[in-house]
Amino acid sequence: MSHPAAAPLPPLQRQVRWRILALLFAITVIAFIDRQTLSVAAPLLRNTFHLTNTDYGRIVSAFMLGMTAAEAPIGWWIDRRGVRLGLSIASAWWSAGTALHAIARNAGQFALFRFWMGTGECANFSGGMKVVSDWFPERERALATGLFNSGAMIGAVLAPPVIVFITLRWGWRMAFLFPAALGFLWSILWRRYYTPPERHPSLTIEERAYVFAGRAATQPPTPVSQLLARKEIWGLMLCRMLVGPVVQFYWFWTPEYLFRARGLTLAQIGWFSWVPFLFGDLGNIAGGWLAGRLLLRGASLATARYTTMGFGAVCCLLSAAVVGLHSSISAVALICIVLFGHTCLSANMFAAFSDVAPRAAVSRVTGLTGLSGGFSGLLFPLLTGYLIDRFSYAPVFLMASLMPLAGIILLRLLSGRLAPLDLSAGPGLVTSKLTQQ
Repeated sequence: MSHPAAAPLPPLQRQVRWRILALLFAITVIAFIDRQTLSVAAPLLRNTFHLTNTDYGRIVSAFMLGMTAAEAPIGWWIDRRGVRLGLSIASAWWSAGTALHAIARNAGQFALFRFWMGTGECANFSGGMKVVSDWFPERERALATGLFNSGAMIGAVLAPPVIVFITLRWGWRMAFLFPAALGFLWSILWRRYYTPPERHPSLTIEERAYVFAGRAATQPPTPVSQLLARKEIWGLMLCRMLVGPVVQFYWFWTPEYLFRARGLTLAQIGWFSWVPFLFGDLGNIAGGWLAGRLLLRGASLATARYTTMGFGAVCCLLSAAVVGLHSSISAVALICIVLFGHTCLSANMFAAFSDVAPRAAVSRVTGLTGLSGGFSGLLFPLLTGYLIDRFSYAPVFLMASLMPLAGIILLRLLSGRLAPLDLSAGPGLVTSKLTQQ
């Protein structure tokens, strides 16, 4: 396996790739404040507009429908037009959808604007993974992915206290307008600052050599049909399909669960519901760090990824015990462990996309996994609302405990050693330097 060049790098503050990663982190924080605004305000909105659990599940599903419908075409478009244009337009688009929530009056209108948001927000990860693939060598990708992906949990940490404060002080409409304004501002900053590594004016010779060391030659654009002919791509897609809805359940339903099942007030939700997402953020960083340490100690890429993902899947099994706990504090503590493990897992799952996909197809592969994840993300909230209205939260938490482990098993069976795809090989075959070691 080739490793990045060992030439001395400039001081950390002068390394361009980390500044670009900081911008990706920022938009991920903003995007997840956008998403969490609805869930944090849900107890008030449901009482105001007389929404059932099923109604709320449909609104959440509308967001996932938008992401599912747009994921593949957005990935294709970003691969061709670049992340500078793609992410700046996408962030402005979904911020407009967020702002329009302020004029919603019923479940149908909320669902429409959630759909609008979803068609833009799917670009966050597709574009972000392409940036990581372009700017970071293999051994740093899990850490870089974990750091920018940790913006999701930081957004989820910030959203409850910030949104509750804004809602109680200025009303729920202002709670939607605030993150929308941040998204428009970020779009301008990204457009002004981002340039690909091939021609970034601030990139030093040493960092350029580090970024490009060991990078495979760019392949010509790959048709989606050719990607879908490979079982390795299906392994990535099925893994995300089973892993993704679990954290989405916690994002969108935790405030509701604490309000309806545990009896917390809106103010108490603002004080306590952010804590599990802080642990989720720590898990993102820990998952990337652990994989990187295993690689430095001589572990294969597959061993590093699967070891870290397996640990995360075991933590997720604790979801099944949440509803059986009598104390709300104990339930929140258990959710903390679950989200820590889930994000350890997901940081390496997202990094695996760029491990397996040809560099020219990273956004499309991420888009395809988003399509499969969006499909399950569309169905799971509908099923959640139905099960809660007719039974309880117990079967939902049980499903959330088992799905990540099932996803990792399918990834191992279909994607194997997570070796870079040689698309000149036949379907289901992988040839690479890794497999020849």
